[in-house]
Amino acid sequence: MGFLVGLLFGLVAGLAIVVFFVRSENSRSNLRTKLATTVAAFARMTVEDSRKILPAEFYPSWVVFSQRQKLTWLNQHLTKIWPYVNEAASDLIKASVEPVLEQYRPVILSSLKFSKFTLGTVAPQFTGVSIVEDGADSVTMELEMQWDANSNIVLAIKTYLGVSLPVQVKDIGFTGVFRLIFKPLVNEFPCFGAVCYSLRKKKKLDFTLKVIGGDISTIPGLADAIESTIRDAIEDSIMWPVRKIVPILPGDYSDLELKPVGMLEVKLIQARDLTNKDIIGKSDPYAVLFVRPLPGRTKKSKIINNDLNPIWNEHYEFIIEDATTQHLVVRIYDDEGVQASEFIGCAQVLLSELEPGKVKDVWLNLVKDLEIQRDSKYRGQVHLELLYYPFGMENSFTNPFSSDFSMTSLERVLKNGANGTDDIENEKAVTHKKREIIIRGVLSVTVISAEDLPIIDLMGKADPYVVLTMKKSELKNKTRVVNDSLNPVWNQTFDFVVEDGLHDMLILEVWDHDTFGKDYMGRCILTLTRVILEGEYKDCLPLEGAKSGKLNINLKWMPQPIFRDS
Repeated sequence: MGFLVGLLFGLVAGLAIVVFFVRSENSRSNLRTKLATTVAAFARMTVEDSRKILPAEFYPSWVVFSQRQKLTWLNQHLTKIWPYVNEAASDLIKASVEPVLEQYRPVILSSLKFSKFTLGTVAPQFTGVSIVEDGADSVTMELEMQWDANSNIVLAIKTYLGVSLPVQVKDIGFTGVFRLIFKPLVNEFPCFGAVCYSLRKKKKLDFTLKVIGGDISTIPGLADAIESTIRDAIEDSIMWPVRKIVPILPGDYSDLELKPVGMLEVKLIQARDLTNKDIIGKSDPYAVLFVRPLPGRTKKSKIINNDLNPIWNEHYEFIIEDATTQHLVVRIYDDEGVQASEFIGCAQVLLSELEPGKVKDVWLNLVKDLEIQRDSKYRGQVHLELLYYPFGMENSFTNPFSSDFSMTSLERVLKNGANGTDDIENEKAVTHKKREIIIRGVLSVTVISAEDLPIIDLMGKADPYVVLTMKKSELKNKTRVVNDSLNPVWNQTFDFVVEDGLHDMLILEVWDHDTFGKDYMGRCILTLTRVILEGEYKDCLPLEGAKSGKLNINLKWMPQPIFRDS
């Protein structure tokens, strides 16, 4: 009897296991089918479909929608024909780069030329390609390139002491974007008249220098001087917007050549909250500004000693060749005297973000590297005023002066003046007769009130007053003291005679009055550009260097322009 019961129980249990296994397999099969259907659906999705399903703010940081296509086929063909490309391109590059090397030759050298130049046996690899939409009469192609070369490049250098050294350039590593422009498009084979090529972006360029049969360090500073010369030569010979033109069909292609298209005027106002690089005391910051990092086109500000909130108030002008792709770079350094300066941070402004003929006031966060977007460390900010003015820009302003007189772009706007048609050659031709416009007038400042000032006194109040200073003329005024208030009301007006409004600025400092001294509460720094352009405006300004607080002011400008011949 027990045997029959056990047998029956075993059959039931076995049948249950079989049924469970079959159902489990059917369920897994259905899940696999649904998963395969889902994967197939995702495979058919476009980028736009993905963006509709999942908004951009929910993407992981590693998700990138790229328009670039892979070029495995091109790399395979390039590897095959590279020996022929190497032979043809080596002579071409040597002939075009050697004059630029001579132009940027260090002063310690009497001669700098190539004695050997071959690109090597390793072909560059193109990692992606994209088409840039830039007009109906051209096609622009950008190729991402990576190259770890085994080039044989030897520089023959001579010093003024008669010493000759063969310096080898080796271990070249390069990553960048190569640009090709096919323009103009024509109805004759091969359907374009010329090809322009240029290095659009230089992401990385590494190389080492070695004296053949010797040590390059025997001449102090030689390695740094040669490396700087090579980088400047590359920048000036092939980096965008410089471009090389190869005519394909007969014709005039002078419109493709590199030409200035406008001027960028920059006012470097100040920086704040800079990272302190000194162990004792504070950093001694200065700024370096450039659009193209060439020796003759890089601007350097004065050094402000022992200050993490420096005020420069300096003007610079930059020639622009391509407003759609070029950008202004600002780099802040800590001066270390005879030692190398220490880098604090950098920032950039794209010219494409500027409205032509309009002054833009910006605060830029400093970062360690412009190519790294995930730098979250706070290094301070830099304050700029920017004006991009294209040559030949038509506007409603009428120029009361003849074209023989030179004005900066900002002066043109402030004087409701120039039509921007004066070219560089005309300005150079009349340097002997140059008239500068002095923006002179009366600045009327009304200090209305302050809000939410920080607590200074032990009783939870403060006795605030405001000191007004014109930085260039050093004229000063101050309001009355309002006792026991964090929201004082002054409604006091002060007039300043400003001799040069374009280069002056207003500093408003809020202090707490004490019987035996005073405590600093914060400040506001203003250029006069806005009030000169608008005539009068009212604003609420946050206090710099304070945890809280705002200052309500009203500014009015009464112009009295004068002219000065120089």
